[in-house]
Amino acid sequence: MKKVYIVLTYTGTILSKLVKGYTNDDYAHVSIALDKELKEMYSFGRLNPYIPFIGGFVHESVDRGTFKRFYKTKTKIYSLEVNEEQFIKICNIIKEFNENRHSYKFNVLGLFFAAINLNIKREKCFYCAEFVKYVLDNSSLEVNLPDVVRPNDFNYLKNAKEIYTGILKQYKI
Repeated sequence: MKKVYIVLTYTGTILSKLVKGYTNDDYAHVSIALDKELKEMYSFGRLNPYIPFIGGFVHESVDRGTFKRFYKTKTKIYSLEVNEEQFIKICNIIKEFNENRHSYKFNVLGLFFAAINLNIKREKCFYCAEFVKYVLDNSSLEVNLPDVVRPNDFNYLKNAKEIYTGILKQYKI
């Protein structure tokens, strides 16, 4: 068995404060990582740590970009066991997104409408939770996520095990 990691975060940025204020959820962002060290962590988010509304597919890092800038980021990390075939599918989906990253856009409308439980799907547009759900759904995993998904919904992900809660910068393996 292999593992992937679901990383919920709250940076305290203006956008995350808006999301948290509107949803009353603890976390405003979610990523998927292929390794426990979070070196291969992916999502849809800011392309530039200083510009909140220009986003797209991102390879995230604890030590660079948005998480480096917002060093007091709060996190909750879950591990999720997957079989070899599922892990390969997850890797291939992420590889496809990475190779075609310029074809994808950040779904700003979807993000704001998700806060009021409305589903606004746009072709090749994702917000963070839509992306992680898409990866899991298309990897033959049985997940109990709603159609209109928010980062907080990943707290209830079937078969996920919480492995860390605290400050992202302080996460140690």
